[in-house]
Amino acid sequence: MQRETQAKFIVFEGIDGSGSSTQAELLYQHFQRQKIPAVLSPEPSNGIIGNLVRETLRQRLRFTTDPVQLNRQLAYLFAGDRHDHLYNEIDGVFKQLAAGIQVITTRYYFSSLAYNANNAAEYEFIYRLNQDFPNPDLVFYCDLPVEVALERVQRRSHQEIYETKAKLTQVRQNYQQIFQTYPGNWQQLDATQPPETIHQQILQTIADYFVTAPESGSD
Repeated sequence: MQRETQAKFIVFEGIDGSGSSTQAELLYQHFQRQKIPAVLSPEPSNGIIGNLVRETLRQRLRFTTDPVQLNRQLAYLFAGDRHDHLYNEIDGVFKQLAAGIQVITTRYYFSSLAYNANNAAEYEFIYRLNQDFPNPDLVFYCDLPVEVALERVQRRSHQEIYETKAKLTQVRQNYQQIFQTYPGNWQQLDATQPPETIHQQILQTIADYFVTAPESGSD
């Protein structure tokens, strides 16, 4: 028996290499199999600002060589892209939710706080930039040791500007700080586990929170 499904905004977070994109894709495929309308809509988005962010992260576009100023520039760009991602009238998150479509996002304002803040003052600045964005319905945080993350990202065809041991160590610490006080619904996942094991944990949580799967809870 299929119970009623209400459209939800679901976010996956984690340091580079944590498998958050893989888990988002697996959840999207699950919804597809269950014939539940869903979209996979990552950040940076595919909009104009989002593409600008992607080119900067890949080092194909450079605003400054000063890392402090680059972090601030990216924080502004991410916030602008996030506003467009949420509110644009073509395929924005809220337009999709209003149409009864589940929205799955990899990265949200948690990533800005984790990646673009190197100290308390920068954290406060980025918090102010993002404070009016609504909390998602559920966040999955894929936690992974930095050493394992680096092994994974080094197997990729290209590395982005944040994929260093020092940076990812700080990012992981920032994530831990964020979720210590985050008041919304969230679940920490052990990203060292096999992807299918993690996926099954996610499905159970989805069923418990949103009742989107059949009574049996199986794919």
